Amino acid sequence: MTPGFDNLQTDDAVLHELGQRIARIRIERDIAQNDLAREAGVGRDTVAAIEAGRSVQSRNLIRVLRALRMIDNLEVAVPAPQPSPLKMLEDAVGERKRAKRSDSTR
Repeated sequence: MTPGFDNLQTDDAVLHELGQRIARIRIERDIAQNDLAREAGVGRDTVAAIEAGRSVQSRNLIRVLRALRMIDNLEVAVPAPQPSPLKMLEDAVGERKRAKRSDSTR
């Protein structure tokens, strides 16, 4: 079974898995930690901390993800909220308008 994320994992386990994935992607792309750090505008120690599964500032994680061209993947992880079916129905009912009577039908 491939390691993954689930709600039963501890925060440390999630950070560890996330760090390992980022490290694998960086290595597969043949990018050195120093080069990634420079591109992201963070220190090499920050990249090493992320890859080791240590806690870092969210801004620094975002910078590293952006440097790896992975920001768009956040859309899958945190999708935009969709309106509830009740809200959609209320909006549709609110938009209903009566048909205008033409002058010839009066």
